[in-house]
Amino acid sequence: MILILGGTTEGRAAVKVVDEAGTPYFYSTKENSQQVECLHGKRLSGGMGVDDMANFCLQNNIRLLIDAAHPFAEQLHQTVAEVAIRLSLPVVRYERRYPPRNKSIIWCDNYDDAIQKLEKDGITNLLALTGVHTISKLRLYWEKYPCIFRILERKESIQLANAQGFPMKQLVFYHPEEEEKLFARLQPAAILTKESGESGGFANKVDIAQRLHIAVYAVKRPLLSKAFIVVTGVHGLRKQVEHFVPGFYPLRSGYTTGSCATAAAKAALLALILREKQQEVSFFLPDGEELTLPVSHTDIKNNTATATVIKDAGDDPDVTNGQAIVVTVAYSPYPGIHFLQGKGVGRVTLPGLGLEVGGPAINSIPRQMIINELSALSKKGIDVTITVPGGTEIAKKTFNPKLGVVDGISIIGTSGVVSPFSSQAFIDAIRKEIEVAIAVGTPCLVINSGAKSERFIKKLYPELPPQAFVHYGNFIGDTLKIAAELSIKTVTLGIMIGKAVKLAEGNLDTHSRNVVMNKSFLKQLATEAGCSKAAQMVINNITLARELWTQLNMDDAHRFFPKVIDQCLKHCTPLLPKGEITILLIDEEGHIIGKKKEG
Repeated sequence: MILILGGTTEGRAAVKVVDEAGTPYFYSTKENSQQVECLHGKRLSGGMGVDDMANFCLQNNIRLLIDAAHPFAEQLHQTVAEVAIRLSLPVVRYERRYPPRNKSIIWCDNYDDAIQKLEKDGITNLLALTGVHTISKLRLYWEKYPCIFRILERKESIQLANAQGFPMKQLVFYHPEEEEKLFARLQPAAILTKESGESGGFANKVDIAQRLHIAVYAVKRPLLSKAFIVVTGVHGLRKQVEHFVPGFYPLRSGYTTGSCATAAAKAALLALILREKQQEVSFFLPDGEELTLPVSHTDIKNNTATATVIKDAGDDPDVTNGQAIVVTVAYSPYPGIHFLQGKGVGRVTLPGLGLEVGGPAINSIPRQMIINELSALSKKGIDVTITVPGGTEIAKKTFNPKLGVVDGISIIGTSGVVSPFSSQAFIDAIRKEIEVAIAVGTPCLVINSGAKSERFIKKLYPELPPQAFVHYGNFIGDTLKIAAELSIKTVTLGIMIGKAVKLAEGNLDTHSRNVVMNKSFLKQLATEAGCSKAAQMVINNITLARELWTQLNMDDAHRFFPKVIDQCLKHCTPLLPKGEITILLIDEEGHIIGKKKEG
């Protein structure tokens, strides 16, 4: 059993992560004001001391504590640390992401330090953004100098301010959309805020203040116990749950070859710079989450270093699972990061992949991940050679030969992580996510294949809660059937062209191990759409479906893509007989190419 200590944005995210397992857990907050749906969790409210929390953990067989509370909930963090020591329990801290500490900000170790610095600097007109609970901590300041506190417009917050003797006329209330107007109207000499991270809107407050030439004082976030295992996103949290509570999820998640190559490249460059072997390395996913992977081997020579990371695909049936991803780095006389051909990594022989013909098959997102990590460590030119022992043989089990990639595998991955796509468990996870969406009352279910399409499609629905967006992976048909079973009335299906051309032919499971692009069908579709003969030639010559975006002329594109959507609707509409379905065809840049409804 797991106990989550929440009450924050991170708490909500933690709930979503553990709810995917369909396994019971507990979610505890000090107050019951936070609106959060725990589909499989039991909600608790009220603060717990060390003895209370320890007894609760013993009585309920708690095996893992997840601290997803506010970074300034110091007493709670201390309680969790003491309980963890007493019961020998692991603690995973779901931490916020923090920007680097800006030197233009006056950093304060605590509230007493803030008072001293404000007085020393002659600040006598302060706007405090530190929250109602800090009024008493700043009493020595506001009893002497003009000070306005911005608090939440809640009855309990106002009562707490009054109880601390703070004048009502010096209270203003939090309305995020009016932040800049408030700063401009009050024109304080300085603001005092907390280092609350991205989800706390820290950067936005600082940006507004500095644009208005208002000094910024910030109280540093409290230090956490060194025993806490820190994660900064949902993928890291899930991996820690899988590690500490085996069996909590039906299937384990994994990492892409792109993540493994990034970790190995960074470890190799660190080894070259520091002349030290690396045991593990941290790196950033495309969404900004930081992950850490173990390094199985490091070899340092005079001018080069090599690091190896073993690919863990979790429980996904991935042919590269368990393979060594080996990266060698060396300084180059030429500026920039250069990717060289390594044994076992495929060579591109056809256009259409977005990669240089003749170059290594390292896709654009892994390339950028590696460039970001290495550029942050060194400004020198660097040669990067990725090798996959046995990759030539492994590639024969993939579709690489059909894509014009020869002699090895591709280094791929858009999100950096591998979700387990074993059919039944993944479909069960989809059902759980849709049940959560229903529980939070979302008016529309938005299903999409993965992180990339979701990122594009979310911009169309900014009003929807995050639970409204569900990944179908490849299981389009099963997802729509579940939506129908659960009486969902409105479904939007976001799809990119690679899966769309398979769905248009009637393939409701679009996994590449089951079905590939059928050029004969596409040519038939083009004929039915009234496309020119040039479209037939384009289809004959493409390697990947996404080439259709750029290869078809404008007139043929206007005929062909709506026809694809029509065919997709033909196969999807019967699966949602009592609902309305919208299909959005998304191009590689995130533009919506088509939108059709039937109900």
